[in-house]
Amino acid sequence: MMTHRQALEIVARRRADKIVVTTMTSAGIWPELSDTPLDFPYLPSAMGQGPALGLGLALAQERGVIVVNGDGSTLMNLGCLATIAGHPANLFVIIMVNGIYEVTGGQQIAAVDFAAVAAGCGIKRIYAFSSLDQWAAEAEAALSGAGPVVIALKVEARFGQKTPKPRRPMNDQITRLRERLAAPPAHRS
Repeated sequence: MMTHRQALEIVARRRADKIVVTTMTSAGIWPELSDTPLDFPYLPSAMGQGPALGLGLALAQERGVIVVNGDGSTLMNLGCLATIAGHPANLFVIIMVNGIYEVTGGQQIAAVDFAAVAAGCGIKRIYAFSSLDQWAAEAEAALSGAGPVVIALKVEARFGQKTPKPRRPMNDQITRLRERLAAPPAHRS
């Protein structure tokens, strides 16, 4: 099994110039790994809305969007997977599966096979990894090509966590992302 941070370190190395929307625990870890205008920590009071935001961004932009969501957040809006399947876009939904609501008290969640649910919703590209070595070996393939893609990563549960605070106020985050998306794409050599 891998830690949440180890899983995100691989995402940071393989993201290319995709927008990265992080929620809950990931929103607290991600700024230590990346802090660009294309990083958007999304911490609304309603859990589960990250994939919907990511879908909207993916439909509106030519670049891809990665949404890092927890298993608890995904359960709060399980219908998002059917919506994503019905509106194909260059969207990569990473579900961090730890079996608990990590930042709201560590309550156990229902055991769900997110890969099976995604397949049942009609998503064609689905990956599930339970080891760091597997994820490291397949991340480049999983995070490239056309979306939608669902990636379930089994990560260690951490009890006693709190909802992270964003580094910037939401208005500043929105302005920063909007300005970056309005600029011409950066060319990578």
